[in-house]
Amino acid sequence: MGNAMRELDVSKIARAVRHMCISANCNVPAGSIAALERALETEESSVGKEVLARILENHRIAREECLAACQDTGVALVFVELGQDVKLVGGELYDAINKGVREGYADGYLRKSVVTDPVFERVNTGDNTPAFIYVDIVPGRDVKITVAAKGGGAENMSGLRMLTPAAGVEGVKQFVIEQVAKAGPNPCPPIVVGVGIGGTFDRVALLAKKALLRPVGSHNSHPMYSKLEAELLEEINKLGIGPQGFGGRTTALGVNIEFAPCHIASLPVAVNLNCHVGPHESVTL
Repeated sequence: MGNAMRELDVSKIARAVRHMCISANCNVPAGSIAALERALETEESSVGKEVLARILENHRIAREECLAACQDTGVALVFVELGQDVKLVGGELYDAINKGVREGYADGYLRKSVVTDPVFERVNTGDNTPAFIYVDIVPGRDVKITVAAKGGGAENMSGLRMLTPAAGVEGVKQFVIEQVAKAGPNPCPPIVVGVGIGGTFDRVALLAKKALLRPVGSHNSHPMYSKLEAELLEEINKLGIGPQGFGGRTTALGVNIEFAPCHIASLPVAVNLNCHVGPHESVTL
């Protein structure tokens, strides 16, 4: 019976998503808190140190009072790793996820930020749905769900460029640094920089977004990409943008790179930024 399908009622998924919508917005990830504390010790700008201290105080109050750490509680990104030996019962997966988002944003008094139509009828949906849902089929009998709240200030500073292979690693570095410099104070630094390299036009953007789900302070398992992460972080922190754009050496807390195979004629690169809050949380059912 080892290969028997495991049944999972989607009501459990809805409850988990509801909980994570609230919890992720109130509890800044531990890796980000640790990075902010280290930055407070090393920041040389007096204004920068003051800003970092206030940010840490804000995050402490958010955690203790269960209040959103930032008023922009974003759109709900929901990443699902669905085990192929799981049979979902009791309803439809996407409906369950949207139910969880709807309840979580209402019960957590979180700002609703989704409009129905991007151009002509920008009417707020009133409950922060629909969620933006990504499903991967994986081996096994578990369902892992990650909820990330993506604020507009950082998301709007994203960029994508289809480089030629001749651009090489220097071309990649130049684009990433240029994108962060152009963003300036808009994404509420200190930021986390998600970088996608490879794949296709659409896939590279998703790689950059998924890179932001990794803990701050983690490194790509490939040594060359890990080295590139460290080099980019050093160069970005030489830009002098600093905490909240007031100047200093703490512009970014981390650079996370994810990469994928690509066409012989292509070198896609995408940059997706998170502010220092970077709300996300995972659960396995």
